[in-house]
Amino acid sequence: METDLKQTRSDCIKVVLFGPESTGKTTLAMRLARYYNSVWVPEYAREYLQDKWNNERKTCEPEDLLPIAKGQIRLENELSQKTDTVLICDTDLLETKVYSEEYYLGSCDPLLEKYALENSYDLYFLTYIDTPWEKDDLRDKPHERERMFRAFEKALIQYNRPYVILKGNKNERLKKAVQHINELLKKK
Repeated sequence: METDLKQTRSDCIKVVLFGPESTGKTTLAMRLARYYNSVWVPEYAREYLQDKWNNERKTCEPEDLLPIAKGQIRLENELSQKTDTVLICDTDLLETKVYSEEYYLGSCDPLLEKYALENSYDLYFLTYIDTPWEKDDLRDKPHERERMFRAFEKALIQYNRPYVILKGNKNERLKKAVQHINELLKKK
């Protein structure tokens, strides 16, 4: 079971789009992957929870968090083998940990927490809340984005993760992200 949450080794740079719901993470992940002619890891929770909503009309519950985390890292591990440059991750297990603590349990499953802290990335892009909130079947807390932004930034600071805050429109965010990724690629 533990290996279900462990990263596999890869030679690529890994960056994570990280932050509250409806802050442009997926849009930016797809644009960055296109820019670098690379791959991006979609947010597994979207697929998992949309299926749950479609079949049961239920939203995320605490018992969903471990299956979501396993699905996320499985996708990441598969896709990390398809590039040797940069892997764009639409989320990571640390984000699932933050949601567990802030929305559901006030804590986190110890196994999820262990790998959320052990798995490593080269850079996090923390997406700010200056984008319009877009409603869908899964997004349910438009008035929680500021509190959640603070919770995500607190986690990055607490666990000493390298991060950059991305603000502005789609093009401004892309430009800033590309500058930082290019710096990482120069050092590779």
